[in-house]
Amino acid sequence: MRWIVIPLGTVLVTTFLVFAALSLTPGDPVAQILGGKATDEQRALLRQQLGLDQPLVLRYINWVLAFVRGDMGTSYTYHTPVSSVIAPRLEITIQLVTFSALIIFIVGIGLGLLGGLAIRIRPAVAGVVALLISVPSYVAATALLGVFAVSLRWFPSFGAGQPGVDRLWHLTLPAIALSVSWVAYMTQISMASIDDQRAKEHVRTAIGRGLPTRVVVRKHVLRNAGVPIVTAAGLTLAALVAGSVVVETAFTLDGVGSLLVRSVGTKDVPVVLAISVLIVIVYVVAMAVVDLLHVALDPSLRLRKGRV
Repeated sequence: MRWIVIPLGTVLVTTFLVFAALSLTPGDPVAQILGGKATDEQRALLRQQLGLDQPLVLRYINWVLAFVRGDMGTSYTYHTPVSSVIAPRLEITIQLVTFSALIIFIVGIGLGLLGGLAIRIRPAVAGVVALLISVPSYVAATALLGVFAVSLRWFPSFGAGQPGVDRLWHLTLPAIALSVSWVAYMTQISMASIDDQRAKEHVRTAIGRGLPTRVVVRKHVLRNAGVPIVTAAGLTLAALVAGSVVVETAFTLDGVGSLLVRSVGTKDVPVVLAISVLIVIVYVVAMAVVDLLHVALDPSLRLRKGRV
């Protein structure tokens, strides 16, 4: 039951808070749609058509019921169904997040393994972590644009390019900017987890009995260290979708993140709510996958969950 109640509750609470926040912020979507030359009668009619003359809770309930039926509503700004507004931009965001996730998991976990298993390299890895973890995405984006796009002209400075190799080339700098601090986070978690497992009594006993180090590392250290690493990976993947907002804006990528920024500014409530649901769903799915991987890595968790 908790697999249904908790995710559903998370989606409902999040979307209601977003709905209420947009309703309370200054600005009128009707004025955004009609402009300043519309008459009072035209504004009143449109407000009634959009349901904006109803109480907040009733408007939210109507939106939920429509969303359950597969109707995300119509964009106030684009005057088309929200699904058709989001769909073409979702591809760019998915590609950006996937590219960034690959960088984070390969580089971050790789550095964590080096720092955790090779003691001599650990100070250097710790120095890299300290440097990268203090760099926000917008700072990394500005620096990468200035050096590699403007000065050296190795990469394009804006746009997502055409599908294929050109798209990959355009997304390289944005993916690096989005992944910089998360690489440090994954390295830190991986290194600490491996270091913690190496200090366990059963690992020391196995080494003391003469078992090859590679066997001990593979069977005891890495397997047990995988649980916190998988958790960190799931949280990272969920956070990348929300974090793409800054990077997409900096590199003028017409993805879901930049669409969210514009829609908040114009109080395009249907679009903002749909993107909010998307972000929450990604988070919920990521956490569900993390739970499944936890059980696969540590079967004893299955018994614990069964007792709860």
